[in-house]
Amino acid sequence: MNGAGKWTLEGAKTALRAFTEDDISTEYLRWLNDPVVVRLSNQRFQTHDRATSLAYLESFRETDNLFVLVALAGTSMPVGTLTAYVSQHHLTADVGIMIGERSVWGQGVGLDAWVTLCNWLLKDRGLRKLTAGTLDCNYAMIRIMEKSGMVLEAVRRNQELLDGEPHDILHYARFRDA
Repeated sequence: MNGAGKWTLEGAKTALRAFTEDDISTEYLRWLNDPVVVRLSNQRFQTHDRATSLAYLESFRETDNLFVLVALAGTSMPVGTLTAYVSQHHLTADVGIMIGERSVWGQGVGLDAWVTLCNWLLKDRGLRKLTAGTLDCNYAMIRIMEKSGMVLEAVRRNQELLDGEPHDILHYARFRDA
C-alpha cells in the first residue's frame, strides 16, 4: 500500500492524491509555520523549511504509510494534508489531518477529506481499524472524528501542555465492521 504512485480519491468537496515534492510550495511552508494552523499540533515546536519538508516526505518512501495532499474538488488548489501510518501486520492505521488553508475552515472540507480517506482505507484497502488522537480542546477535530463514525476509545489524562495548562489526549477509533 505504498503511498507513492498515481491515485486520486474524490470526495464531495475534496480530491486526494499522494503528496509529492512539487507540493512543497510557499503555501505549504506557510501552513506549517503558521502559529494559528499548528496551535494544537506538536508541529508548533518546530520551524519548517524545504529541507525539513523533503526529509518528512522521504520518510514515507518504501513504506505502507500515506502522505496525502488535500485539494478542493474540481480545482488544483491545495488546502491541506492527511497522513495514515499503516501497520499491515495488524491491518490498522493511525490517521491525521492538517487543513492549512484557513479560508476554507468551517466549510466541511476537513470532514470530507477525512471521511473520503477513512472510507477508502477501510473498504478498499482492507484495513480493519483506524485510530486518531487529539487534544481535548481541539473541538473541530473531535467533531470530525465523531461525525466520521469514530468513537472515543481512550483518554490520556493531562498528557500534554498547551499554553502551560495540562490537557488530555483523546484517542478515537473506528472499525471496518462497525
